Amino acid sequence: MATDQQHSILPARLLRRARPSRTLTSALLSLAAVLAAAPASAQAATPSAPASSAAPVKLHTVSPQRGDIEQTVDAAGKLQLHKWADSYAQIGGQVKEVLVAIGDTVEAGQALLDITPAQQPAKAESNRAQMARLQAELADQRAQLEFAQLQFKRQTQLKAQNATREEAFESARMNAASAGARVDAIAAQIGELEATLKIDEDARGKTLLKAPMSGTVVSLAVRPGQMVNAAQPAAPLLRIADLSEMTVAARVAENDVTRLRPGMTARFTTPAYPGKQWSGKLRQVMPIPVDGTGEQGKQALYTVLFEVKNGDQALMSGMSAQVQFVVAQARDALLLPATLLGAADEDGLCSVNVLDADAGVSVRKVKPGLRTARQVQVVSGLSADDRVLVGPVPDGLGARSASAGGARSQMLEAGQ
Repeated sequence: MATDQQHSILPARLLRRARPSRTLTSALLSLAAVLAAAPASAQAATPSAPASSAAPVKLHTVSPQRGDIEQTVDAAGKLQLHKWADSYAQIGGQVKEVLVAIGDTVEAGQALLDITPAQQPAKAESNRAQMARLQAELADQRAQLEFAQLQFKRQTQLKAQNATREEAFESARMNAASAGARVDAIAAQIGELEATLKIDEDARGKTLLKAPMSGTVVSLAVRPGQMVNAAQPAAPLLRIADLSEMTVAARVAENDVTRLRPGMTARFTTPAYPGKQWSGKLRQVMPIPVDGTGEQGKQALYTVLFEVKNGDQALMSGMSAQVQFVVAQARDALLLPATLLGAADEDGLCSVNVLDADAGVSVRKVKPGLRTARQVQVVSGLSADDRVLVGPVPDGLGARSASAGGARSQMLEAGQ
């Protein structure tokens, strides 16, 4: 505290000597401003770095790939039975018993229905009794015929000896002829009755309706007690089908059906079994359009049929099918994306831009083959090692000289 007081009482003259002069202060401030500006000036005076080289041109290329290609005709279809047989009543009467059910497997000749015929059994018994009576009459008449023939033979001998009268001879001859006629008449009645008895016998055999083929019962439209009529059948009583093979009926548009031929490979999938595929051979193209198509400007659709094996009976009639008919195919072909080949010229060739070994771009003529929506076959003009440019040629690369090739190769950066 004493010290502070001492400083405070210094003479004003000494205090003025201790402060720097205003001129010196200004000089120092000027020098500091110059030093602060010196780095910026030095930086501004430093020469700028040389500009970087131009950015490389990126080219996207695609090389032909080996693979299989197919041209197909797509169509929608339905599965249906391939082999089946309907059974109708062969005799009128009442159904006594139904011996099978839907889904049963039957063999050819197996009994399906038992029908009680409308005809009374007493009539058949009466016919058999009449047959026995006629056969007895025939035996008696044949005996009379033999006696009449003996009498006529004797009269013939006596007449030769002129030992009988003419009336006796003629009577014997007439009796023999009459006996023979009666035998023939009874024999005819027996033949007619035999035919009737055979019909009755066949009718008795038809009381059991039998399977016309081996297979599975897929429909049944009859019940015990139902009356059936053989003369005017309204509908089949049963349907038996062989489910080991199915038919696919596809509807193909008129602009595609002309490309199809019997024997072509056909394959299909169905929503019932995702990821599973079946195949067969085209059997027939129906020559008339599907009903309701091809009229009043509508596109005509034609039914195309082919069969498929169904050993496990997984496929059922009525299932929908997405069908592909293989019109043409190529194995281990050179393939390019279809977008790279445009329209062909008058020679059937297409132009593509190919990246050369020295990073130059040249135009190549190629011959296309099979084409799909995604790929096209290259028949000639390219190899698997070629790199086809995707998209237009960048500016400045359309034409090049030999001297510019080295410089251009440094500027190109090609990417697959």
